[in-house]
This record gives sequence, structure tokens and C-alpha cells, in this order.
Amino acid sequence: MESMIYEEKIKALSKISRAIVSDLYLEDILRLIVTVTAETMRSNICSIMLVDEKKKELIIRATQSISEEYTKKMPLKVGEGIAGKVVNENKAITIKDVTKEKEYRHKDIAKKAGLCSLLCVPLAVKGKVIGVINCYTSTSHEFSEAEIDLLTSIGNQAAVAIENTELMVRSKVIQEELETRKRLERAKGILMRQQKITEEEAYLRLQKCSMDNRKSIREVAEAIILAEGLNK
Repeated sequence: MESMIYEEKIKALSKISRAIVSDLYLEDILRLIVTVTAETMRSNICSIMLVDEKKKELIIRATQSISEEYTKKMPLKVGEGIAGKVVNENKAITIKDVTKEKEYRHKDIAKKAGLCSLLCVPLAVKGKVIGVINCYTSTSHEFSEAEIDLLTSIGNQAAVAIENTELMVRSKVIQEELETRKRLERAKGILMRQQKITEEEAYLRLQKCSMDNRKSIREVAEAIILAEGLNK
């Protein structure tokens, strides 16, 4: 039994590793993770919930569940319910029967979806918990150490995928801001030279043109740079 779990763990982690280094979007990666995890863990429902830092809430970002009640359930506050507790304590929690657990929220949804036992592990990067991954069974189940280790390993992989994607997005935003600033400085220089005005006046003209034409200030700057090139 232990050797079978080990083989399944390797297969699951291999699939997830390939997805992380692929060109898939984050939503597709998360969907693949919950699908592979549900199959490997023989789970009725598997879901990934991520922390919304502004609202301090846990929101479902991926699940293979077809239960509409489950997928549309209200977000949990960090610290609330089992998932919220896992985020606060940064450790896995197992529940034998969620419908009888006083700390578990949405018992009505669990009953409708036929959920019983739960294994919830944190998604953590460098000690910071960014979400959780949940695995539910439809019958009472005692999660073994091997199963907890498997889901923890999957959770670590998922956390890396999410963190890498967010770093890429932030990097892209910073790059865009730098490009905009460079174009703005160049356009201001052109206006200052052509119209013999100060840097502040050049910026105000760019800003006014942007508002009057309902275009971004970057688009206005690019148009000025293009016109300068054509006139050479």
C-alpha cells in the first residue's frame, strides 16, 4: 500500500512539475493541480483557496467539483473556519466529519455535496501562507501520514507556481511603467525643444492632450515621438 502511494505521489508531482514549467496560464495550472490531486487522493472534491490580501479572505480559485453550491460558497475570513485556521497556524488539519465539526462553516453545503472527511494543508512560500488546498472524501476516512505528506508536497508545488506567476506579473508591470516613463521623458524633451517651454509646461500639455483625446499619456507621448521621427 505504501509503495503504491509513493508511486502515485511521484506521478502526481511529475505531472504538476511539467505544468508549472509549461506555457499554461495560472488558472489552467491550478485546475490541473486539483484534478490530478483528486484522482491521486481519491477525493470527492479538491479545491485551492487563495488569500485576498486586501480583504483578508480566502477565495476558491480552482476546483474539479461540479457542485454549484460548493463552487459558489461565500469566501472565508482568514482565521475563520478550518481553512482560515490552517492559514493562521500554517499547518495541516484533518477533520473526520465536517458536518459534525463545530469550527467548519457551510455544513449545509457539505451535506448537499456529500462531503465527510477533510484534509486541508497550507500553501506556503518562504514561511508565508498564501492559501490552502482542500481534499474531501465522501465517506469517513483517516488520512495517513503518507497522504498528508503527498498533499503537502502538492501544496508546495502549487505555492511555487502561484508565486512565480505573481512575480512575472509584477515584473511585467514594472517594465511597462519604466517604458512609459522613458517615452514620457522623450516626448517632454521634444515639446520643450520645439515649443521653447519648461519641463512642467511640457508635461501639462501632454496631460491635457491625453484628457482631451481620451487617450493614455503613453499613447500621446508615442504619437509625439512618431511625428518627430517622420519629420526628420
